[in-house]
Amino acid sequence: MKRICVYCGSSPGNAPEYAEGAKELAKLLAEQDIALVYGGASIGIMGEIADAVLAAGGEVIGVMPKSLADKEIAHKGLSELIIVESMHERKSMMAELADGFIALPGGLGTLEELFEMLTWAQLGFHQKPCGALNINAYYQKLVEFLQHTAEEGFVKPQHQELLLVEEQPKTLLQLMQNYKPRIIDKIL
Repeated sequence: MKRICVYCGSSPGNAPEYAEGAKELAKLLAEQDIALVYGGASIGIMGEIADAVLAAGGEVIGVMPKSLADKEIAHKGLSELIIVESMHERKSMMAELADGFIALPGGLGTLEELFEMLTWAQLGFHQKPCGALNINAYYQKLVEFLQHTAEEGFVKPQHQELLLVEEQPKTLLQLMQNYKPRIIDKIL
């Protein structure tokens, strides 16, 4: 893996563990020479992970729509900041640049981006690993809900397994680096 896209909040959240987990992941990315691809903001968990990767000597590529560059406070110290026209172009560019995807704690945008990548994996549009760093049990209820969707017959158990969920950044990165995609027909 050369680049990992991280989806995360432009807010810091209420627990200091969220920023600590982001910084721990950032250090591992820099140590393993894996570039960070993210939304380009200097605030919240987004700013924390970008700053920590840069401080550790790593590469950070931000992708931000022009309309949000001022509103989200675009990070000025990145290795590269790509300004695009729309959110659709942002997500497409981030997906194209990355070899895998990790969701840190975040809000609706983080969830939407994670679920889009999971859906694309389910449909066979990509075969890249998708993970969630379950800092402070942030994603535990989501894991339970995904189990519920499988139990109710809306998601196949094999597709539910497309999301790699771990509490420790090191363990999650290892799972992603060892990921072997399984081709599962969505329809059958």
